[in-house]
Amino acid sequence: MGHGNWNNADWDRYAASSVHGRSRDELFGARGMDDRYDPARINVRESRDSAENPLATPIIVGVDVTGSMGFLAEELVVNGLNATFTQLLDRKPVSDPHVMAMALGDGFTDAAPLQATQFEADLRIVEQLRSLWLEGGGGGNGGESYCLAHAFAGLKTVHDAYEKRRKRGFLFTVGDEPVHDGVTQEQFARVLGVNARRGVSGREAVKLASQYYEVFHIIVDGSYAAGRLKEVRASWERILPQRVIHLKDPTKLAETIVSTIELASGRDPDDVAKGWSSACADVLAQATARLPWRGFLGNGR
Repeated sequence: MGHGNWNNADWDRYAASSVHGRSRDELFGARGMDDRYDPARINVRESRDSAENPLATPIIVGVDVTGSMGFLAEELVVNGLNATFTQLLDRKPVSDPHVMAMALGDGFTDAAPLQATQFEADLRIVEQLRSLWLEGGGGGNGGESYCLAHAFAGLKTVHDAYEKRRKRGFLFTVGDEPVHDGVTQEQFARVLGVNARRGVSGREAVKLASQYYEVFHIIVDGSYAAGRLKEVRASWERILPQRVIHLKDPTKLAETIVSTIELASGRDPDDVAKGWSSACADVLAQATARLPWRGFLGNGR
């Protein structure tokens, strides 16, 4: 998938008729998981080159939709996806972006701890994101199952960027809680529809995804991280060292994603900082201080 191209005029018309002024319940009407986005029913998600997108770059954005975190999906619909596509096309850190959205929850307690759209390059990604179920669960058990996103990306996605050009895509998970360390054998079967001989640790799940994606996690200041940031960061640094970013202002999610892609694609940090709002400066300063950008070349180079 991934046909078409993002167009600001199309977005403006769609947003005026279907997004602006609507409540979260109006934006997200699903009251259960749609079979189309059930990872156990998905054989593979593809990002393929086409005449419209000859050098496709897959980008996965998985957001925590448990409890109070439903605002992340709302932010993506109302502002984030348009800002992300617009900035990617304007700043051109990568070619022909294809975006997949994921809704993430708790693999131990939730009915739908993972949902995944297709890879899309136009308004279809917004329509599919709005069809995801904001279950609002979470188990109150000190974490969420973000590693399901890593396992799905490693086992159930394919893309021409890697198969043809040996370039990795990008995978961002976003949330405010610690990460459950890995995927159990039972979760592989029930959630992903994969007959695994054993479960995997968080590091192993990240390794699965890292074959094909540059993997990052963005901690947002939700109700959990606001008071226990050190705990949340420590859980992530154990499985994804030097790839963890703290974002205080969720409305700057698009800026954070695009600037991180710029840095990971080899663009000089000083050049990346040009043109961004001052509100994104602390995120860029954190990224350049903690993450190994200088001299770092990702994408299999």
